[in-house]
Amino acid sequence: MEESSVKAAVVRRLMAAKVESGKSFSDVAAETGLTNVYVAQLLRRQAQLKPETAPALRAALPALTDELVDLMMQPPFRSYHPDIVHEPAVYSMSAIDFYCSVDKVKGADGKDRVVVTFDGKYLPYTEQKSEHMMSRMNLKSS
Repeated sequence: MEESSVKAAVVRRLMAAKVESGKSFSDVAAETGLTNVYVAQLLRRQAQLKPETAPALRAALPALTDELVDLMMQPPFRSYHPDIVHEPAVYSMSAIDFYCSVDKVKGADGKDRVVVTFDGKYLPYTEQKSEHMMSRMNLKSS
């Protein structure tokens, strides 16, 4: 089986474990202390499960097998497969110390609304001048 087909099969099994639990991404997030977006990334093999997080995720999703948990702890191979929903910014966004969550709230009119929160470390733009390069400064002083 082609690598991307194997990945798609694993993602289907992971999502089936979530469906079997009857829980939403937000429910699993609340039980694990993760964000709902990160839970979705984990179950779609777009993020790597950390060993210290595995017990909480297994408790939240009892249908996860040892094999699936082991696969989730491997670094994800981000590739395209038409059967897998992908994070839209996977190839265009680099984030350091970044969190994202999606929540549903009631609006003033009583209708459901969505709130998307991006919470990341602010990294100001810096103009890259050669005179500020430490390696260049060190060469001049030697």
